[in-house]
Amino acid sequence: MSAPSAQIPARECVAYALGDTATNLVWRTLMVFLGFFYTDVFGLSAAAVGTLMLLSRFGDGLSDVVMGVVADRTNTRWGKFRPWILWTAIPFGVMTVLTFTTPDLSDTGKLIYAYLTYNGLIIMFTASNVPYSAMTGVMSPDPAERTRLSTYRFVGAFVGALLTQGFNAPLVSFFGQGDDTVGYKWTMVVFSIVAVICFLITFAMTRERVKPAPTEKLQLWRDLGDLFRNRAWFVLFIVGLSLITVNTLRQGSTMYYFTYFLESKALAGTYLVISTVGALIGAAFTAKLVARWGRKAVILGAFAIMCLGSVAMYFVGREGATMVFVLGFLIEAASGPIVTLFFAMLADAADFSEWKSGRRATGLVYSAGTLSFKFGSGIAGGMTGFVLASTGYVANVDQSMAALGGIRMLMSLLPALGCAVGIAAFMLYPISDRKLDEIRRELTEKRA
Repeated sequence: MSAPSAQIPARECVAYALGDTATNLVWRTLMVFLGFFYTDVFGLSAAAVGTLMLLSRFGDGLSDVVMGVVADRTNTRWGKFRPWILWTAIPFGVMTVLTFTTPDLSDTGKLIYAYLTYNGLIIMFTASNVPYSAMTGVMSPDPAERTRLSTYRFVGAFVGALLTQGFNAPLVSFFGQGDDTVGYKWTMVVFSIVAVICFLITFAMTRERVKPAPTEKLQLWRDLGDLFRNRAWFVLFIVGLSLITVNTLRQGSTMYYFTYFLESKALAGTYLVISTVGALIGAAFTAKLVARWGRKAVILGAFAIMCLGSVAMYFVGREGATMVFVLGFLIEAASGPIVTLFFAMLADAADFSEWKSGRRATGLVYSAGTLSFKFGSGIAGGMTGFVLASTGYVANVDQSMAALGGIRMLMSLLPALGCAVGIAAFMLYPISDRKLDEIRRELTEKRA
């Protein structure tokens, strides 16, 4: 290994963050609006949507590991991971538009189309996001710089979330003029163009600094063995799985909750913007929180706040919109540090593996990020569809008390359960802040 400079210029951090702005223009749209789009606009049943999301995300899980392996073996003049941001930018945008296009087909034809386009978009997401995430581990060897970079990244991510959540409904209305099938398609055309531009900026203005020495040879089965013996990786995978399940359950049920339980669909966009501002603030203060209390305390405390806030949400009545806004802000503010530290700590897991085995497979380790995100969103999407179907949800009509009860659980008790799983998993994380300092010192000596 070489001994690269640890400091990352601020302009490069901003350029890197734009990559997650681009990703979240699409990813957050999938989390918040896709289920509602499929049931209330596209015309699929809730059960079909749940099955689609569950099977697609789990079936695609292998691609994350494959992409990690492929990225680790990519060698270009631009580095291992950066070129994938360039190569996938336009295909990612195209698949996004196709996923939110409603074809004039039979119900069966629509379902086949949804499977093809949704899975195509997930594949493009994998090919872009696994290498993009792995860049955190190779832009600097310094854990503090990685946390700083990850903070920039997730401020950028939440800016993307703000844009899609704040402008989705107005743009759908503007472009559709009463026809949401047209409105959604052209809204995603706009978001996709912005995303492609952001990806190109990320590619052009970032650098990879931590590079394997020429003598370090990558072997697939050995690398997989290192990964599965890496306890830090397993713990972070469960933490990521819990977090994205919780967030997707809450965000994916928001449109249903405001439309049918609070009977104020117009407030949903405002709620999403305010809660995302909370997440942005939480992400922005992550480095300061860690400096004061340490990573473990910050993550456990944040999960506890999310858990208690989600339980409290269950007891809010139909006239309690103000309390829903307050709780949503607090829950999202707590989620900000968790997601920020999750990706910074995957780099620590890569260091941990290198420290133990003398080998580094950054892309493979970072595949845990998109793998846990896909599995978590698949679990949440499946649960949402199945809970709605089992409680008698019917699109575009007044809902029964059973269906309203199911919608409330999706916003409150089920996310609280996911937070409890995240707390239990992270208690087993093996790398303390002191141990991380020791690992970094030893690796710096070896790389030099």
